Amino acid sequence: MEPTVWPLYGLRITTPRLELRLPDLDLLSELAEAAAGGIHDEARMPFSVPWSDASPEERGRATFQHVLGTVANRNARAWTLSLAVLHGGQVVGRQDLSADEFAVTREAETGSWLGLAHQGQGIGTEMRAAVLHLAFEGLGAHWVTSAAMTDNPASLGVSRKLGHRPDGLAVVSVGGEARTLRRLRPDRETWEAHRTVPVEVEGLEPCRTLFGV
Repeated sequence: MEPTVWPLYGLRITTPRLELRLPDLDLLSELAEAAAGGIHDEARMPFSVPWSDASPEERGRATFQHVLGTVANRNARAWTLSLAVLHGGQVVGRQDLSADEFAVTREAETGSWLGLAHQGQGIGTEMRAAVLHLAFEGLGAHWVTSAAMTDNPASLGVSRKLGHRPDGLAVVSVGGEARTLRRLRPDRETWEAHRTVPVEVEGLEPCRTLFGV
């Protein structure tokens, strides 16, 4: 797809093993298939919005609709960049970076999921490192927040590796059950001290106005 009208389609973030980019319709179909293939143990819900508690077909459709919605509803004051994560040319998961009034707050938030077949290989750390680089180095963020359930050691482990600092707890209702989220907040100084993954960003300049910077 030519990125002239929507330059975010020309944005590329690469690490030694991964490429992150806004998916066109073909890649979006692959991303939906990855979601349909399973994201987590069905006995445990890692998300505060339980969108993945559905049939494979419904998970795939929800993923497809969500990403299209982030494009259709985006504006410079409130945006979500929902990227397909490719490993060896295969779509393995999704990495989000979102913000409200970023030009004022200089604060963004990350969120992600990774297909079950690709977990436990360090991919989650690498893809989070990619968007942290985009946020801090590319967009000039001061803070990038994240959150994970207290019983989600994999996500919390990624946060520790990347220097995230505790930022309190929040109790949320998930499927009628009280669950506890641990909030995390790395600042630019902490991020720089824990940088271990080389990251390159291409095609950012034409996109800056879409981020409000």
